[in-house]
Amino acid sequence: MQEIRLMHQDDIPSVLLIQEECYPPAMVEAEAVIRSRLAASPDTSWVAQDADGICAYLFAYRSLLGKVTPLGGQFHAADNADSLYLHDLAVAKRANGRGIGPALVVFALESARREGLACSSLVSVQDTRGFWQRQGYAEYENADAEQRARLASYPGPCCYMVKCFA
Repeated sequence: MQEIRLMHQDDIPSVLLIQEECYPPAMVEAEAVIRSRLAASPDTSWVAQDADGICAYLFAYRSLLGKVTPLGGQFHAADNADSLYLHDLAVAKRANGRGIGPALVVFALESARREGLACSSLVSVQDTRGFWQRQGYAEYENADAEQRARLASYPGPCCYMVKCFA
């Protein structure tokens, strides 16, 4: 059984280990970037913890539909946010198959709904489109050239996806 709670600064070493385990080197973000994300959105950054410690994390922030955060980019919460942007969800290999990723997503989406946000958005990387589709997300075509360029900062196939609450 795992507990989901807000992330704290002292969780960062565990978060970094999970990130390195889950992503190829080109997608591993620096500790300073991770710490700045937590500082920018402390109330929308969560961890799952089991008897062995931190086993998953999720970084999110309040954004605008259609706005893509580039890999390594800073979080800039929108004053008139309509979307909870899920930037990074990772589950330690030791915890795979236990439903922890979907549980973190549900937890985050419930928070977004309580706040009155209209949707959630994300960039699907590493062939995770099927996972996100099972969570209710669909590909969203962004016509804005700047946002397409930000999306291109991610290596490999990726896509911008959205889930609206209605």
